[in-house]
Amino acid sequence: MRGSLQDVTELHELTALELAAAIRRREVSPVEVAIHTAERADRRGPQVGAFVTVTPELALEQARAAEAVLASGEALPPLLGVPCPIKDLTRVAGVPCSMGSAAFVGQVADVDDGVVTLLRRAGTIMVGKTTTPEFGLPCYTEPEIAAPARTPWDLSRSAGGSSGGSAAAVAAAIVPAAHGSDGGGSIRIPASACGLVGLKPSRGRISPGPYAVNGPGVGSHGVLTRDVRDTAGLLDVLSASWPGDAFGLPPPNTSFLAACDAKPPTLRIGVLTTPVIVDGAPVDQACLDAVAATATLLDRLGHQVEPAPVPFTSDWWPSFEAIWAVLTLLNPVPEGSEGALVPLTRWLREKGRTVSGLDYARAVAGTQEATRLAARAWERFDVIVSPTLARLPARVGELRNDDDPAEDFLAQCEYTPWTSVWNLTGWPAISLPLHRADEAGNSLPVGVMLGVPTLGAEETLLALAAQLETAQPWRGAHPPVW
Repeated sequence: MRGSLQDVTELHELTALELAAAIRRREVSPVEVAIHTAERADRRGPQVGAFVTVTPELALEQARAAEAVLASGEALPPLLGVPCPIKDLTRVAGVPCSMGSAAFVGQVADVDDGVVTLLRRAGTIMVGKTTTPEFGLPCYTEPEIAAPARTPWDLSRSAGGSSGGSAAAVAAAIVPAAHGSDGGGSIRIPASACGLVGLKPSRGRISPGPYAVNGPGVGSHGVLTRDVRDTAGLLDVLSASWPGDAFGLPPPNTSFLAACDAKPPTLRIGVLTTPVIVDGAPVDQACLDAVAATATLLDRLGHQVEPAPVPFTSDWWPSFEAIWAVLTLLNPVPEGSEGALVPLTRWLREKGRTVSGLDYARAVAGTQEATRLAARAWERFDVIVSPTLARLPARVGELRNDDDPAEDFLAQCEYTPWTSVWNLTGWPAISLPLHRADEAGNSLPVGVMLGVPTLGAEETLLALAAQLETAQPWRGAHPPVW
């Protein structure tokens, strides 16, 4: 594996772990990294709509502090000097946090959220806030307050959402890794659209504390990276607990990074290509081909591969939809600012107001019953493989429909008919850039999603993902914007 500056053409080609190692070897300084990143953010960021806010002064201040730590002779944190921006739904003290909404423009956070604290402790430098749609609700990133996030593989197409800015920043080689969050596919969707690795951890693996709470437990923090090892290393950093956590899981046997070096045992792999949350949703042949090729590769690696059934009927999806609508009401929209919200957000909030307390209790129970159905349907499988998306990356504006938010929401569901299954159940799932398809002269990434139908099974998932990456490397493929 490439790992030093002598092995690469440019500094930004290094992964987060490789960059941390290069800094430790004194091949490059944190200040040099911060300056290089700021230059790329200025040059590449606007092309792909990566950032809503850049913080070069803060990054330089943190980089100088990192150099002092490096010179001190003290034990070094694992990611000292590595740039890692934060999605603009998460607070960084002293930095604007607009949550992708015109209703929140000008608001500045007064605290660091827990994941930001953990990333700081790990030595990362905060280079900016990445673009997100309003409150992270849609699977595209086209906010009113910033340019849309675009995949560097084709600038006419969306980077996905809601962690679209984070994915664009990593895929365009502005940063090696970026923070994201996933409540219905919001890490995995942009990972697929941008040719990246995107893991939604198990419910309870990454705490939202110490300030936020889990609620119904459908969402999780995470990261977008260019390889599996970076995802694992950052999961080691982020999987800490805070006092009062509602959920918790045992730690890994050694570390999540170590799991990448372990050969997985022979696994029973179930292949699912039938859409789950929308009956009859159209699926591009390229997405089916990606899963078929992955199934063949898994078979060649010695795993047992067979078709998997749909875990539950689409009749169970309204339970998740009701919870999603109610959650939109938790965003503290300033009084008198409802009109500043985009039509989709207003529509979802109105739907949320129609859900009674009894309806909500039934919806929570419905997601739990659906999880039991999925557990029974998939009990003979260790891993489920499916497309991440039903189609190639959507064009900017293709899914958004301000005139008919209901149609907008349906189009999103048809585009992502598998991702939210793993949020509903809480089980871990990862999108890998295992395939590409030619479309109108462009090579576009096609993500394949792997999930384990067991809480806390990230080690199995990461071991298998690393095995696939070794067997079919993707790192040498660069998008046009690089």
